[in-house]
Amino acid sequence: MLYFLVKMAHIIGAAVLLGTGAGIAFFMLVAHLRGDPREIAGVARTVVLADFLFTASAVILQPITGTWLAWSSGYSLGDGWVAASIALYVVTGAFWLPVVWMQMRMRNLAVRAIETDSKLPAEYYRLFWWWFTFGFPAFAAVLAIFWLMIARPAIPYWD
Repeated sequence: MLYFLVKMAHIIGAAVLLGTGAGIAFFMLVAHLRGDPREIAGVARTVVLADFLFTASAVILQPITGTWLAWSSGYSLGDGWVAASIALYVVTGAFWLPVVWMQMRMRNLAVRAIETDSKLPAEYYRLFWWWFTFGFPAFAAVLAIFWLMIARPAIPYWD
């Protein structure tokens, strides 16, 4: 029963990472395309909150549950698909951490534009494009992890 509960928590955590990431990307992109600093500030506030509440929780939960599941199932963390999943998880985090900072900075720039009744500054647009660009490898890595978890392909031992 414990194994089932931990596996369920792991699957839900993975779904939260994928779903929150996709939702955040969609809402930020739509707000950006509309170009209204008020909308961008509001959406960015919610996105930052969602990242801290949902994404960060899942980010903490995944390695704990994943390590326990691997150990309980007799896998080594160096086994091919497990090691590949861990490597991709690190890649995802390497792109996600700067994105969180970018979201907070874009939010602050939009708030400042509202307060000063001005247009969004060039820094906002630079950050947005970096944010947009960072999303592709992070999202692709999460999709690849899902595939690895489901398919468990025979990848040479990495120990």
